[in-house]
Amino acid sequence: MSAKIITIANHKGGVGKTTSTATLGVALALKGQRVLLIDLDAQQNLSFTLTQNEDPESSIYDALVNDAPLPIVHIRENLDLVPASLELARAEIDMATKIAREGILRTLLDDCADQYDYVLIDCPPALGIITTNALVASSELYIPLTAEALPLKGLTMLDDVVREVRRRVNPNLSLGGVFFTRYNNRRLNKEVVSQIEQRYGDKVFKTKIRENISLAEMPLSGQSIFEYDPRSNGAADYMALAEEVLARK
Repeated sequence: MSAKIITIANHKGGVGKTTSTATLGVALALKGQRVLLIDLDAQQNLSFTLTQNEDPESSIYDALVNDAPLPIVHIRENLDLVPASLELARAEIDMATKIAREGILRTLLDDCADQYDYVLIDCPPALGIITTNALVASSELYIPLTAEALPLKGLTMLDDVVREVRRRVNPNLSLGGVFFTRYNNRRLNKEVVSQIEQRYGDKVFKTKIRENISLAEMPLSGQSIFEYDPRSNGAADYMALAEEVLARK
């Protein structure tokens, strides 16, 4: 059976996309799932978190622009990565003249997706051709949110993009889930969660990723949260989220 391909995206920065992609990926791998993570952000935060290397020999840019195969790097048991590079910052321009440019990543994944149970794609905080490639390649979109202010305008824009991708090129794309990061029990958080639950219903995961300093420290450690601070709220919450993801498969 081919992998479930999930884009993790929100055009707003600072909502925990990269931390969620990395930590959910590790959690699923620890649960025995074969996982491929793809870094589509020129900031390379996902790649650095997992490898501590900001200068990969080959990156997703080479595959998207230069027709190279996906450069898959083994990270740990059950977990692989396609790293990003700074060159991705100009990929939108370099891909502008390519034929069927929205479907390049989907074609690349056709050659390897059956080797995995899950493919998680970390996107840049933008809704351009790079994020569109992720959505075209995916069956589901996960949206991480912070519950500090109601981001309805941004969510409406993301909903519109998903609807257009579904209508034009990928009718199989659906909203797989919404989850909250940096959560606490302040009244504003609860009010925002209530409004998002009214909007998305059972698409909202029950698990909330609580505010946790260990998650902020983790990327510089070269370890996942499960090694860096296994007793932290961050470790507990992302493992619970992984269990919810598996229950939905």
